[in-house]
Amino acid sequence: MNQAEYKVGLVIYPEMTQIDITGPHQVFAFMPNTQIYWLWKKIEPVRSNDGLTIMPDTTFVDCPTLDVICVPGGPGQIDMMRDEQMLEFLQQQAKTAKYITSVCTGSLILAAAGLLQGYRAGCHWAFLEQLAMLGVEVSSERVVSDRNRITGGGATAGLDFGLVVVSQLCGEETAKMIQLLLQYDPQPPFNAGSPRQAGEDLVKQVKTFGKELIAASQARTKETAIKLKIAV
Repeated sequence: MNQAEYKVGLVIYPEMTQIDITGPHQVFAFMPNTQIYWLWKKIEPVRSNDGLTIMPDTTFVDCPTLDVICVPGGPGQIDMMRDEQMLEFLQQQAKTAKYITSVCTGSLILAAAGLLQGYRAGCHWAFLEQLAMLGVEVSSERVVSDRNRITGGGATAGLDFGLVVVSQLCGEETAKMIQLLLQYDPQPPFNAGSPRQAGEDLVKQVKTFGKELIAASQARTKETAIKLKIAV
């Protein structure tokens, strides 16, 4: 078993989708010789979009040099895409991190920081076109690995994503052991977890349900593309 010591930073922010970050955390918590940091601007409770509150333990200013930096998605991503403290923190950590990563629409934040251009990356299926608007080569794979960028798809991909990251750092056998510890053996009750499987009607219903968030995110993405001087 790899005996290296790893520092993993889990970024949190108001109105994030908590499973995007708590899923990977559950996997990383079993990774040997690992220190996990919950990161935000201040040491104060951070409320997710579904009402779960998480207490950070380290500020951006006090954060050590990380081996892995992970950014979740969620409605709050819209504000974070133009939050200078967030973007500058990610840019600084990306200079030395072994892996720059995200789950769901966290990749839009990484792209807003200029950290995914020239890479393949993924996110929630409803936002792939927006990610492409930021100069990213998009993929609908559940987990996308391109050099030291690892990005997960929509919320539940966080577990798969976490196992991929562990396999890169500690080897496949350690990742398999964690998978077994978690008894991660997906057997969904319905075959509707992707647009291809769900079919047109259900996709339309989901897009209608999330139309305000999708539209607001698209407006912010266009604004960000202009800032990054990317032709939209």
